[in-house]
Amino acid sequence: MSGFEIGTDGPQVIVVGIDGSDTSLRAAAYAWGLARRQGSELIFVFVAGTGVITSFMPDATVAAFQAQEDVGTELRERIAKIAESMHPRVPHTFRSDRGDAASVLIRIADEVRADAVVVGASAQAGHRFIGSVAVRLVRAGRWPVTVVP
Repeated sequence: MSGFEIGTDGPQVIVVGIDGSDTSLRAAAYAWGLARRQGSELIFVFVAGTGVITSFMPDATVAAFQAQEDVGTELRERIAKIAESMHPRVPHTFRSDRGDAASVLIRIADEVRADAVVVGASAQAGHRFIGSVAVRLVRAGRWPVTVVP
């Protein structure tokens, strides 16, 4: 069996959806360990929802957007702090965007030519009926998707 070498055929680029929830933070930790062992690059993606913009409560809409931006900034700083303490270093970037989480993750995973996508399991009950981000990623069928509980 020539051409096959143990330890070099794993994912080289891993996209990780992160939103600050416990499951997304566990997904980030799982992906970090995988990337460290495989020598992969991590692309952390925070997606701020578009929400519903209302003309009768513009202050509430602005406050909601600002709160989401604050979460994204906090996550970026948290990732940077963790990265400084990691040995060996894991190459990573942090991206944030606004929109539907599954659509943004799919677009970015395609852009960076991801080999794998890692997300946390959804804790929202309604996702059993309309589909979670993880289910939509799996249905896209372009990369292995790991869902971390």
